[in-house]
Amino acid sequence: MNAFPISAAFGLIMLAAQTSTCAEELLSASEDLVDLTHSFDEDTIYWPTEPGFKLEKESAGVTDKGYYYASNRFATAEHGGTHIDAPIHFYADRETVDQIPLWRLIGPAVCVDVSGRCAVDRDYLISVEDLQAWEAKTGKSLKDKIVLLRTGYSQYWPNREKYLGTSATGREAVAQLHFPGLDPVAADWLVTKRNIRAVGIDTASIDRGQSSEFGSHVRLCEASVPAMENVADLDHLPTHGFTIIALPMKIAGGSGGPCRIVAVVEPSE
Repeated sequence: MNAFPISAAFGLIMLAAQTSTCAEELLSASEDLVDLTHSFDEDTIYWPTEPGFKLEKESAGVTDKGYYYASNRFATAEHGGTHIDAPIHFYADRETVDQIPLWRLIGPAVCVDVSGRCAVDRDYLISVEDLQAWEAKTGKSLKDKIVLLRTGYSQYWPNREKYLGTSATGREAVAQLHFPGLDPVAADWLVTKRNIRAVGIDTASIDRGQSSEFGSHVRLCEASVPAMENVADLDHLPTHGFTIIALPMKIAGGSGGPCRIVAVVEPSE
């Protein structure tokens, strides 16, 4: 199964705009769009040291001139909810979020399901063996792909205790975090042996909750590989045969930012 060409997806959307036809109707017969993004609201999960997402409603109603007008303000940390880590996040002199090349954010993708093992061990480390087993089972390669890691933890969102392993906040809560992540050895393997474009995971960090050295972050960022965290609904994806579009807020000089992630899934054969 070949990767779905992104130009075709954009072509469908443009055709919908030109003909006033809903894009979902055009896609329903063949390709599907899957939103992999948690909404940002008061329940959005952030690292225990962060205050969370705040939306301040400024106005909403009919003006004295007769038209409806709504406007809000929001405040948020870069790293929370469905977001992306730019390479500068964990390695000096690497790309900021506005400098990440688009080819790393839009391209062929795969979903590696390790949810069974993560259900048994909250501190599970996704290993090289897990990745090689996926390749052996599917007959596909992870080379030059956007690799999404499905731990199954998206099902717990937005329950902080089940998702993070603790409902506590503040610096003392960091030591109480328990959720799966990518083994730094596997991160190095993905970089050196498979030259991946980007990586994503449905937990709060690409490193597991009990990590103190953040080795996977460091290795990926050193290689200029961005990481998407708190990715939603990976259970809606096939193992392969889809394209990811992951566009973060373009914050100049930012170490990361909120990211809308969409999968374009081609029809099964």
